[in-house]
Amino acid sequence: MRYVVWPAYLDGRYTRRMGRRIPRKIASKDVSVEEVLEASKKLGLEAVIEEDKSYPKSWWEHSGRVIIETSKRKSEVLREIALEIMKMRRR
Repeated sequence: MRYVVWPAYLDGRYTRRMGRRIPRKIASKDVSVEEVLEASKKLGLEAVIEEDKSYPKSWWEHSGRVIIETSKRKSEVLREIALEIMKMRRR
């Protein structure tokens, strides 16, 4: 399956209503599309970045998005990416 992953899905500054899709305890602040791409690649997922896109709920910000190809469920993939971003930031 092909999924779109917006940085807002993983950003701890956002509320659920604003678009965050994971629990706040594993979310990071100011997640960039490059971090999402790097974490996806480290997890062995096929990922392509589209930097010129805007998240519909904040259309004025050009945050970009990552398209991921995987057989896993989207919620599972988002959790894995969020945890990988946390690991990357600890280094």
